[in-house]
Amino acid sequence: MQNGYSENITPANNNNQADAPTIIQTDAGAKDGQNKCPKCGSTDISLNVNNGKLRCNFCRYEFESEKLDKMQQDLSQLQGQVMGSGATDIVADTKDIVAFKCSSCGAEVVIDTASCAQARCHWCRNTLSVNQQIPNGSIPDVVLPFGISKDVAKNEIEKFVGKRKFFAHPKFRQEFTTENIMGVYLPYMLVDSNAHVNLAGSGEHLTRTYYRGSGENRRTYYDADLYHVEREFDLVIQGLTIESSADKLNNSSTDATNNVINAIMPFDLENCVKFNANYLKGYTSEKRDTNIDQLRPLVDKESKDIAKFAANDTIKEYDRGVAWSNEQLDVKGQQWKAAYLPVWLYSYLQASGEKKVLHYVAVNARTKKTMGSVPIHIPKLLGVSFLVEILGILAMLFIDFDYNWVFLLAGFIYFFAMFTRYRNSNARHKYETETKTNLTNLRKIDKYIKTETGLTNSKISGANNTSISNQGLGNQLLNSLVDQNPVASLVRDVSNQKTEK
Repeated sequence: MQNGYSENITPANNNNQADAPTIIQTDAGAKDGQNKCPKCGSTDISLNVNNGKLRCNFCRYEFESEKLDKMQQDLSQLQGQVMGSGATDIVADTKDIVAFKCSSCGAEVVIDTASCAQARCHWCRNTLSVNQQIPNGSIPDVVLPFGISKDVAKNEIEKFVGKRKFFAHPKFRQEFTTENIMGVYLPYMLVDSNAHVNLAGSGEHLTRTYYRGSGENRRTYYDADLYHVEREFDLVIQGLTIESSADKLNNSSTDATNNVINAIMPFDLENCVKFNANYLKGYTSEKRDTNIDQLRPLVDKESKDIAKFAANDTIKEYDRGVAWSNEQLDVKGQQWKAAYLPVWLYSYLQASGEKKVLHYVAVNARTKKTMGSVPIHIPKLLGVSFLVEILGILAMLFIDFDYNWVFLLAGFIYFFAMFTRYRNSNARHKYETETKTNLTNLRKIDKYIKTETGLTNSKISGANNTSISNQGLGNQLLNSLVDQNPVASLVRDVSNQKTEK
């Protein structure tokens, strides 16, 4: 415990650390080699992106893949650690190259599973597929088929970039084209949890707002009732989605704008199907290179955040916030599945001397949600920001306003807002509110302590019911400023609006 705050996350196998996880063989019945059309026997099968079904390219017959029904369905009964066989640890010396003998002509066909799960026989032209899992992270438990076409994705990317042309780098504007966008299946872990949550802390309810002084000496004060607050409940977390590529996990990278890929979540995970290599035809894929033990600390942090935000619906009366001093998440059961999720991806390498930055514009290939980073022409942005600053100074001199000093910040605010709109460095998946949850068996304690008067902060000291554990330093600083200053709140609102457009 530090500064009166403590937290505890108990692992899934808390009852017996020696208990081995339950592994569900999700590729049972899968066969490598030729996947044939149920109607005509052709192996030329691909995804019909318009309806998510597999289609024979010879007879045009369409059929659906199996749903994965072997995993735990009633998550409120989930106990211990359960994992799909596609989520088990990667074996370091597993070879990516797989060789098959074509069952039609007998020729040997080689497939590099690091980048694909299918290849055509060079003699008879039949397609051979890898469907059985091999311990190199290339064959997951489930796949979510592409749901939008390349043309739709191109349009979304063009609209996103089109709104950011003014300050875009001239070389980028000259070279930008959506002809080279790629459909990529990226690797993720889908994590379900059955947990029990205990939260305790202090909450404040606003009873009065008033002012003292006048002119530049005018100050805002608050009166509030202080309560001791406890919340205890059971919580099911369904489909917490975590990148399982080490490269894409690094959202603070200075070499690549990975965070914008994270920001296009969530996906409609209920439509995932059992892995079938035919869904990958025409797209590329990136294999998983992390194991559950490497991802568990991140899952624990995000699960705790999700639990805290789930409790917010039960503390709405505390309009000045709640400062939780104790947060305990006891995980009774946890389930992991490896998945391929579909993304349309545009990339642009910006080189400035020896420094290189890979900018992405990504489209969720199910929902069309788009986020990206556009290279900025900094001299132009600085010049326009300077003009805005001059106008701000003039406004400060001639406009009578209680907070007219804020005009001195006009140029800085403009630069910050535009830079955020183009780079989107704070864009991320809002897992704390966008992950599906089910809260049950709620127990509440609200004990009045005292009435406080003459408070100068707009929020309770130490309010953390709307903060997340891995929040970036920039967001932490901005939130701190917002608690102290209503003008800073306006800055954040403007920044968020521009980022979302």
